[in-house]
Amino acid sequence: MKTINWGIIGCGEVTEVKSGPAYKLTEGFNITAVMRRDIEKLKDYAKRHNIETIYTDADALINDKTIDAVYIATPPDTHKLYALKVAEAGKICCIEKPMTPNYTDSLEVYNAFKEKEIPLFVAYYRRSLPRFTKIKDWLENNYIGEVRHINWNFSKPASDIDKLGEYNWRTDIEIAPGGYFDDLASHGFDLFAYLLGNINTAKGISLNQQKNYTAKDAITACWLHDTNTTGSAFWNFDCDVHLDDVVIYGSEGQIKFSIFHENPIILESRTKNEELFIEHPKHIQIHHVEGMRDMLIHKDYTHPSLGESALHANWVMDKVLGII
Repeated sequence: MKTINWGIIGCGEVTEVKSGPAYKLTEGFNITAVMRRDIEKLKDYAKRHNIETIYTDADALINDKTIDAVYIATPPDTHKLYALKVAEAGKICCIEKPMTPNYTDSLEVYNAFKEKEIPLFVAYYRRSLPRFTKIKDWLENNYIGEVRHINWNFSKPASDIDKLGEYNWRTDIEIAPGGYFDDLASHGFDLFAYLLGNINTAKGISLNQQKNYTAKDAITACWLHDTNTTGSAFWNFDCDVHLDDVVIYGSEGQIKFSIFHENPIILESRTKNEELFIEHPKHIQIHHVEGMRDMLIHKDYTHPSLGESALHANWVMDKVLGII
């Protein structure tokens, strides 16, 4: 089997368990090098994950001739900078979600890879998780009939960091205009498009209610899928209760699940009732990463999370926030 050598730009928290080990465990993939500006943290990461080559300069990693593909795992404000350099180098790329903080920059990244016909993946790994592929199977089998509406209610208490006003890039309006919404709701919108078809209309109200940080913290939205399914949601990041409840309503039943909480997925319909607990894998991106391998090496698979679908998620997010 051909081996694809990956380099990682940004070896922070997301790469410790969620993604980094998934690349090392996937047959046909190998992590050749990692890059981080903090040399001591870089050396520590490389030693713990048994990676030989380290860089403090992203350009050096991107232009390393032994590296075939680059995984960008930095905060979103640097995704465009690094992704355009990877495209210029002619290398395969996977970018952590969201692709960039906004649709305009994401479109530039998408076009750069499209013009060179280079594979571009984005880490919306929920499309590949068994619990959500099971929900897609229920929908495709028409267990709830014609899908009418989807609703997502999400709220959580403010963290101590938020209350104390300590810096967090996820709540910096220059990096994440919607705050935690950018980080979390992007997963939901991308998954809903996967389950129900692309969204062609989206509107929202967004504001900063609590003034704990510069980004938005209270958002409501409504939208319409190409399949004529309506949608609605709210996200609030300083509520007493922690909610993560999604319901898909159909003409003959409903499906209940959570995006982030590991609750059971529930099917209630006229013809079938089922409640399943499908545990997430330890390395939650493993199915996403194996899917990239199957597409790139085996060439017998079309990955569900490519640049085009990630670009669509950015478009929806910006519509809800009123950016476009």
